[in-house]
Amino acid sequence: MSEITQEQVVEIMRGERFVMMTSIADDGTLHSHPMTPKEVTDDADVWFFIGLQGEQAQALRTQPEVNLAFAETGSWLSVAGRVEFVEDRQKIDELWDDGVAAWFDGGKEDPNLGLIRFESDSAQFWGQPGGKVSALASIMKARVTGERPSAISATTEM
Repeated sequence: MSEITQEQVVEIMRGERFVMMTSIADDGTLHSHPMTPKEVTDDADVWFFIGLQGEQAQALRTQPEVNLAFAETGSWLSVAGRVEFVEDRQKIDELWDDGVAAWFDGGKEDPNLGLIRFESDSAQFWGQPGGKVSALASIMKARVTGERPSAISATTEM
């Protein structure tokens, strides 16, 4: 398999509660932070809340190119793109929940509360056909037979 559809990418992205966002710091080093996607659109864009006063937000203002990494047993998805800071009270109201409130003491009016939209450029997928159970079975079979486990690698432009 050499291609994965945008619909498949979106399905995988929507199935994950946490992702790792890797950004480029001001000194050029890579920094990864766990993030919680609040919405994944049909276009594979992802909405996140962010603390505006943190190092990550500062880095994203000067280097908006990032990578999102999604993982589960037997499969991995890497999505490259860029973020933009969005000021949209209606979107904040739409995405706000108790999980977000735990991070922002001032609620929706907290001056540290930020909203970013990740715009996907491309995605790479590596995995075992058939999901978690199939992946484990394939690995066990490989251990017994000495054959390599079957795997999928696929790429798509968004």
